[in-house]
Amino acid sequence: MSHRLTGKVAIVTGAASGMGEAIARRFVKEGARVLMSDRNDSDGPRIAEEIGALFVRHDVTDPEGWQQVVSTAVRELGGLDILVNNAGILIPGDIEQASYDDWKRLLTVNADSVFLGCKAAIAVMKQGGGAIVNMSSIAALAGKDDYVAYGASKGAVAALTRAVAADCRRKRYRIRCNSVHPDGVLTPMTRAVYPEGIDPEMLTIDKDPMNRACRPDDVADAVLYLASEEARAVNGIELRIDSGQFVMSI
Repeated sequence: MSHRLTGKVAIVTGAASGMGEAIARRFVKEGARVLMSDRNDSDGPRIAEEIGALFVRHDVTDPEGWQQVVSTAVRELGGLDILVNNAGILIPGDIEQASYDDWKRLLTVNADSVFLGCKAAIAVMKQGGGAIVNMSSIAALAGKDDYVAYGASKGAVAALTRAVAADCRRKRYRIRCNSVHPDGVLTPMTRAVYPEGIDPEMLTIDKDPMNRACRPDDVADAVLYLASEEARAVNGIELRIDSGQFVMSI
């Protein structure tokens, strides 16, 4: 490893599985001191101990919880340089099937939490700068008829990201904010919604470059770039990780 994050302190939400776990593992290997946040206090502590990170049980929809997590990072790890707002949920449903309760739950977990995270992190980062990476989705950019509420929640994340980037630049905070837009990542969350009889492993780009499914490590690589000093001039972008799925659908 090239130790691209040596000396940096990072918070990664939803870090007990899937993309969050992959990001936390990669950050530690690259020299960062990592606080892993998740509601899963079974797998989270085990993974944190294994990789040398700090785990905190955290409900990302709770404003007070965000204050506690950021304060813990500052107190226990020495500051806060990177925030990855990764935690999220996935509920399928088109406009006729989706319930109002599902709509509210998706917006609360996927979008409100990112607002709260950005707000809490910027209060600390504005003193010395930092990088925020928000996990959106290709569903925020392309019409996903069977994920209407999910797509709306991730669209809110993309719009919020641009607003945060513009605001921090105007205020000269030296805080960059970018969004990542994966599609078809093989995680426990996405595997659960694949139709019965379909093997997700057969849909990866490893099997055929026309397939769109990728692995959590592919997302972690992109997040690492945006969090590192190599991306110091990259601000307010929407980075797609979809094997060309979006451009093929235009």
